[in-house]
Amino acid sequence: MTYPDTITLAKGAHKDRSDGLCLLEAVAWFAGEPHSDHPACVSPVLAAYGRSLNDALGDDSRRLLIPFISVLSRTAGDGLDEARGYLALDWIIRVYTPAWLDVAGLTREARALRDLRCISDMAAVQDARPVVLSAWDAAWAAARAAAWDAARAAAWAAAGDAAWAAAWAAAGDAAGDAAWAAAGDAAWAAAWAAAGDAARAAAWDAAGDAARDAARDAARDAARDALAPIVTQLQDSAIILLSAMIQPETTT
Repeated sequence: MTYPDTITLAKGAHKDRSDGLCLLEAVAWFAGEPHSDHPACVSPVLAAYGRSLNDALGDDSRRLLIPFISVLSRTAGDGLDEARGYLALDWIIRVYTPAWLDVAGLTREARALRDLRCISDMAAVQDARPVVLSAWDAAWAAARAAAWDAARAAAWAAAGDAAWAAAWAAAGDAAGDAAWAAAGDAAWAAAWAAAGDAARAAAWDAAGDAARDAARDAARDAARDALAPIVTQLQDSAIILLSAMIQPETTT
């Protein structure tokens, strides 16, 4: 066993401990398990989220994950994974997505998502479905109308994807799979996948155009800097989400 406060967390998986440690590899070491980023002592939902979140954060923010090492090591088989998945899904729908809709100027759609009741059960998923799909329809229309310029889209694609992917990994590992099945049909899951893929594809297409135009490169960098506070806010929120997911029964 080692002491978490002596650990420096690094991005990615590592071949052995001398090569570095990500969050889940540090948990394995703390728990006395063989070197792995899939330690047996951790809930698979928290492990999926932790691996992705570890890689989404910068070095300074990643240090904030160190206090979670010991508590993560006691979460396997505790019966809380469905609740954890719902928490991740709720964050995607009512926190992450509205933040970026606001950036796109779609404040009405952002407010509609925030006003949804907590996504904590199948009924809430059903209720959220038309609101989510309407918001994504608006986002699609805005993208087609070039409501976001290339610089803003590029900055969103580069900075915004990581936290979303982390929460989606957790939601898909637990409540996500069950929710999609209970919500009715493949269209709900497909809409999420298509919306995310389309937004990222559109953003990277725009970024590609910008990269071929030196003048737009500067604008893209400026937009990235302008979005930095939002990215930081979402990353901080994603860390708070990890804490909530560890003990979901205490979350209201």
